[in-house]
Amino acid sequence: MTHQSFEWDQRRNTTNQKAHGVAFEEAQFAFFDENRIIAHDEKHSSKEERWFCIGKVGDRILTVRFTYGSS
Repeated sequence: MTHQSFEWDQRRNTTNQKAHGVAFEEAQFAFFDENRIIAHDEKHSSKEERWFCIGKVGDRILTVRFTYGSS
């Protein structure tokens, strides 16, 4: 995987931690799983292209919904 940077909204991070028990700081490691799966999120891509990353972080499998930002 090439160098990546991650950005997120801190309010959404807090909401996600309360709802799912996972901080975005932890979830980003799913992208570094060599067996990760990246799949298009067709259901939620009407306004912008959205994707899923499914990867292992520690002893858990995480699903991360994301968009690609501009370079």
